[in-house]
Amino acid sequence: MKARLYAGAQLRELRRAAGLDQRAMATRLGLSVSYLSQLETGTRPLTQAVSATLARHYPAALAAIEGAGPARRLAALGEALADPALPPLDPQEAARLAEERPDLADRVIALHAARRAAEERLALAEESLAAGAGAQLPWEAVRDWFHEADNYVDGLDRAAEDLHCVPAKAGTRSGLPPAREHILELLDGMGVIVAEDPNESAPLARFDGRTLTLNAALPPESRRFLVAHRLAATAFAAEIENIVAAADLPGAEAKRLLAVGLANYAAGALVMPYEAFRQAARAMRHDVDRLARRFGVSFEQACHRLSTLQRPGAAGVPFYFCRVDMAGNITKRHSATRLRFARFGGACPLWHVHEAVAIPDRILVQHAETPDGVRYVSMAKGLVKSPGRFDRLARRYAVVLGCEATHAADFVYADAVDRAAAPTPIGISCRLCPRDDCDQRAFPPSDRAIAVDPSERRVVPYRVVG
Repeated sequence: MKARLYAGAQLRELRRAAGLDQRAMATRLGLSVSYLSQLETGTRPLTQAVSATLARHYPAALAAIEGAGPARRLAALGEALADPALPPLDPQEAARLAEERPDLADRVIALHAARRAAEERLALAEESLAAGAGAQLPWEAVRDWFHEADNYVDGLDRAAEDLHCVPAKAGTRSGLPPAREHILELLDGMGVIVAEDPNESAPLARFDGRTLTLNAALPPESRRFLVAHRLAATAFAAEIENIVAAADLPGAEAKRLLAVGLANYAAGALVMPYEAFRQAARAMRHDVDRLARRFGVSFEQACHRLSTLQRPGAAGVPFYFCRVDMAGNITKRHSATRLRFARFGGACPLWHVHEAVAIPDRILVQHAETPDGVRYVSMAKGLVKSPGRFDRLARRYAVVLGCEATHAADFVYADAVDRAAAPTPIGISCRLCPRDDCDQRAFPPSDRAIAVDPSERRVVPYRVVG
């Protein structure tokens, strides 16, 4: 028989770290205040139902309490059983299955993962055919590489966190790990200048091996990030080279793009070191403006960093993040949630990101539901990057950051959601969306038949059938 597990101190610390009182924590976990109080004082042990709830909301905390293996299994089983294609199962029954028949639970998890992978491959094939896409381009291959890595590169992230502690002067190295004592020599003497370049095609930055020249039109946070990029590219050259060599990418250009992307990743980890950023994000309920101000970065950089907090045993809230331009093209994308992005063509027209592009510097919040029944809370903000001169056009786009609605209490933007209103029904893209009652369709779904009745006039001139 499994020994009873008492975790009062851990639960109390978890609640305090989340900034919640007992009533708020009890509401989140679906418990009474008195029951939570008994758990925190060690009067009562964790039950299967409570463990299942913790697995949904705080998988890392549950892993620390009872060991990573069982907690990961319970969290993965809960996600698999939440699939609307399966009949619902009581959380306590799911916890019992994970505990008493771990072999069967692992098979359910593996089957669900295989089903999702098959759906994604089918969606990719359908998108490719619908869009007339040919071979994968280097840019797309690198985006896919980061997506498959969960947008987290452990070795680089930890190395950047170590380097963040390096003293400012080479004479005092107490904060530098012994294995990285060569870094100061590598960086010693590298100069940084800001220069106005009369050349209209002047790059944002140029490095000649000793001096980094930055474009004067750049805002301070962009200059800081580009300096960090050059530091990271120099300090972690060997690590980046090893990762690129091991990557299965189509051609030399894709590998060069990956090297640039890895240096950008390390730069973000350098100016926003993992644990300090994760703790600040939790304390600020992921308020991006506050985080950007705290770490001296741009709004987009802070959003992007939030999507990379996937360190095993210390993961942040799972977010999806993307950047969309004025034409609806997705130029950056990653999802640590169940939400998937369109790879070809436009995104769902009901997604608030399209409105955000046209209204810069205003944050829009949306409560949405995808066809699989999962609900999300997201914020979108339109941004404008000045060209620094009158005769060139500014770059306009929007960034989106969202999480599943189960994490709404940790996402400050969810406070603006009207819980009484029905969520907006969104999809991946029109060609992949199965909804048969959407008036915003640009195209019919690629795997469904349509019916046209000349005697009827509809907003969309066909009905989705089959």
